[in-house]
Amino acid sequence: MAELKGLSESRDLTRIERIGAHSHIRGLGLDSALEARAVSEGMVGQQSARKAAGLILQLIRDGKIAGRAILLAGQPGTGKTAIAMGLAKSLGQETPFATVSGSELFSLEMSKTEALTQAFRRSIGVRIKEEAEIIEGEVVELTIDRPAAAGGGASGSGQSSSASKTGKLTLKTSDMETVYDLGAKMIEALMKEKVQSGDVITLDKASGKVTKLGRSIGRSRDYDAIGPHTKFVRCPEGELQKRKEVVHCVTLHEIDVINSRTQGFLALFTGDTGEIRGEVRERIDTKVAEWREEGKAEIVPGVLFIDEVHMLDIECFSFLNRALENDMAPILVIATNRGITTIRGTNYRSPHGIPADFLDRLLIISTQPYTEEEIRKILDIRCEEEDVEMSMDAKVLLTKIGAETSLRYAINLITAAALACQKRKGKIVEMGDISRVYQLFLDVKRSAQYLMEYQSQYMFNEVLREADENETTQSKMILYSWPAPLYGPCIDERHEHLVSERTSTCRCHGTKT
Repeated sequence: MAELKGLSESRDLTRIERIGAHSHIRGLGLDSALEARAVSEGMVGQQSARKAAGLILQLIRDGKIAGRAILLAGQPGTGKTAIAMGLAKSLGQETPFATVSGSELFSLEMSKTEALTQAFRRSIGVRIKEEAEIIEGEVVELTIDRPAAAGGGASGSGQSSSASKTGKLTLKTSDMETVYDLGAKMIEALMKEKVQSGDVITLDKASGKVTKLGRSIGRSRDYDAIGPHTKFVRCPEGELQKRKEVVHCVTLHEIDVINSRTQGFLALFTGDTGEIRGEVRERIDTKVAEWREEGKAEIVPGVLFIDEVHMLDIECFSFLNRALENDMAPILVIATNRGITTIRGTNYRSPHGIPADFLDRLLIISTQPYTEEEIRKILDIRCEEEDVEMSMDAKVLLTKIGAETSLRYAINLITAAALACQKRKGKIVEMGDISRVYQLFLDVKRSAQYLMEYQSQYMFNEVLREADENETTQSKMILYSWPAPLYGPCIDERHEHLVSERTSTCRCHGTKT
């Protein structure tokens, strides 16, 4: 029993570890008219921003306009990345969605412009169509002749036996039946797939690939050949030999890597992409353009999401300006939480740290701080996602903490409070658990106050000079712009919860402490 209990606990912990900051996001939460629902698909509030993102979603799905750029701008913790993730989930698997952080461009072993070029080409898909001749039917009989090995060494006789294998394959559809002679390679392919009488298979005539589609419904009573995961399919109709359109979806970057490395397709798995020469890309673009004219390929413009765009420098912004003018440019979505700040690489200040000429290209979507009711709904969703059961009083307290500190801080307390509850062998997180973790883990404001109070005791603390008084005053204003601390421990030892430091009022009993 102890082993089973430990196993279940380890599974629960594994599930919690795999929960990400935006794992609860399933989409943008829009209806068929692209109107934002109040709470849907993990999204709460920000209805104006989500409605605007819905219009961008329709623009991307149409795929007719390239080179559009959207800026998600707002304070920290207002759901910018959540909207971008919802956009990616709404697009589905077929539309390429590449994500890159502005700061990571400066830590790669390649130039900034090369990293941006690769990010752009990862965001552009190519749907390649080709017709293949296949043979599709139900296996009636499969016979393999294994002649006796001729004299000679053991290894030589084995190779001779393998090479001299012959056989016959009888396939049928609802309209016809044909017998095919098999060679050694085809026999090996059939044996590898464990094909037997009653299976429905397809054979690619060009490559010799064998694909087992399932078990024929007519053989459903053959219990000896049925496993727990057996799939039953109908016997194919029409002729055995057919021409079938096969669609391959790849990105331009994958085609670049395959054509620029000696190991070809395997380079995608080794991670050895490196810098790719411009001549290779030009040849690929020419070839893709030819395929488009012949109707063999279709361009699928995707989305490139650049988070922390204020970390890009003036060279990157100049490159983006030019790249967006390309016919095959994806939809660019960028996000920032900066106000008016210095453009990296210059001494000039600009809104969001973005040059004015690039700002002029952007459609700007603004996000607003969440209301207390919206914070409550988000915390409810996160509690369900993290599999934490919490009492109503604890949720009210956690909502108040999130409203007066930050939503991210409140979300981080959920799992910590659940572990504190587990430590006292409880099943439901109570106010006392929230109080305990609130005292253990500081928010930004309380941490900053502690540093200001004990800064002289820290190593390498610089003594403030008179020449820096203006800068110090400004930094203090920024420091104290955060909300005042919310709660402190109750003076009454019988109370395990927190009380407001502003009013010194006990939240449970409404009495002065």
